[in-house]
Order: sequence, then C-alpha cells, then structure tokens
Amino acid sequence: MPVTVRNFAEAGEAERALAASRTARFFGGGTLIMRAVNAGDQSFDTIVRTTDPRLRQMEMRGDMLVIGAGVTMAEIIANRDTAFLAPVARVIGGPAIRSMATVGGNLFAASPYGDFAAALLALDARLVPANGQPISIGDFLNSREREQGRIILSVQVPRPREARAFRFLKVSRVKPKGISLMSIAAHLPTQGGRVTSARIAYGAMGERPLRALAVEQALEGRSLDEAGIAQALAVATDGITPPTDALASEWYRRSVAPVHLKRLLLDHRK
Repeated sequence: MPVTVRNFAEAGEAERALAASRTARFFGGGTLIMRAVNAGDQSFDTIVRTTDPRLRQMEMRGDMLVIGAGVTMAEIIANRDTAFLAPVARVIGGPAIRSMATVGGNLFAASPYGDFAAALLALDARLVPANGQPISIGDFLNSREREQGRIILSVQVPRPREARAFRFLKVSRVKPKGISLMSIAAHLPTQGGRVTSARIAYGAMGERPLRALAVEQALEGRSLDEAGIAQALAVATDGITPPTDALASEWYRRSVAPVHLKRLLLDHRK
C-alpha cells in the first residue's frame, strides 16, 4: 500500500490533519514509524510532518527547562543545560537512533520503550500540546491511547536543585543499547539528610511508564542508607503488575526490581 507524506509549516495544522484521518500517523524522529513502514504495516496510509520551529527549541525559564518535542537524544547529550538528562538519553539505542529519536516521540513509545518518558514522569514534567493547555505528564500517560492524534510542542521540566537528586538506571540484557527489562527514574530531594517529596517512576513495568507510589511513601522522611530504604525495597512492586513478554516474565521483574531499586537509591549504579 502506498504511503502519502503531508508536510505542514505549523504544528496546529498538522494536528488537525491527524484528527481528520484515522489512517494518518505523525512523523517525529521516525525511529518507530519508519520501522513500521519497512515492515509493511497496513494500519496507516498517510504520514504527517511539520517543520514548526518551536519543536526544535530549548531554553531556560528560571528553574524550568523547556525542551522542544523535536529535540533529539543526541542534542540532549550535547547541550549543557540538559546535562542532568544526558545519562537517560545516552542509553536509548545506538548513535544512529539517538540522532533521530526525539523527546516527543519517546512520550508515545509503547513498553518496553519509553525510558525518557519515565525520567520525565519522575521529574514531574508538563507537556505543551499544539492546541490546548499544558498538561501533567502523568495525566497524559494515563490517557495516552486517546492522545494518538495530539502533537506535543514542548516539555517543561523542573531542573533538580541538587545534582544527585535525580537518578536513572536502565536494566537490559544487552549493554549499552539493549531494550529495557525495566528502567527506574528517581527524583529524591532531601532536607536535613531526609528525603522529601520523592518521585519514583518505572519503565517497562506496565503498559506505560508509571509511578511507584508505595516506594515514594516509604521513602518520605527517610535517609538514603541501608536502614532508611529497607521499607521502600520491601514494597518495590506493590500496586504494580509487571508484564510477561519476550524479554522477561512478571516473576523475574518482581524479583529483580528491589535489587536494582537498591542500587539506584544507594547510588551504586556502576
């Protein structure tokens, strides 16, 4: 089946074109959609693109970093302002993938992909759509299946005030660029040596990136040492049903989650 490519100068126009067709797909970086084209996917016949310059911009607004949804993982790694996110971008595919994969595209990537989206969830990012008001990334992910026709212009990310407050760990069988068995992102602000308002997000532990609410609650007011994190490890998968897929079983993911969570919380990731 032939595929038609439609180009638009403005993201709002592209979004309206998507909304008007059930067989249109948006082209971000192309790492997923071009694989589908090459595999002969018959579920779409139109690719929608936009050259809207807002998708490529990055800027600081006080303590808020605004990243255009069209910014690539390679650009995240190269930019000084996004240095705290570089460890996440660095483990997404190889150099060729990182030069194409975009921040916005990762938001829509189905599990076990979406490591960058898990990091943004831990950082309590907000998303700015082409048409509409900014929304929290949590709300977006919870309704993602209904958002396939929406174009995200940019992501608003609060910068961690402490260098070690944000941590990320990817677990895969093939290093450094294998598909995730699981990923863990954590924002761990501290006050007086105690954790306050922790946010923990898992990737590849459900249909979409999700927060480990039981872990967050167990860490509140605790110190990041063996004794302080013990209860958090005990509830590492409470309220979560990990998937069984070609990479790992639910049992395996449940078994290794406390191990890797411990490494992350104690900052023993290497």
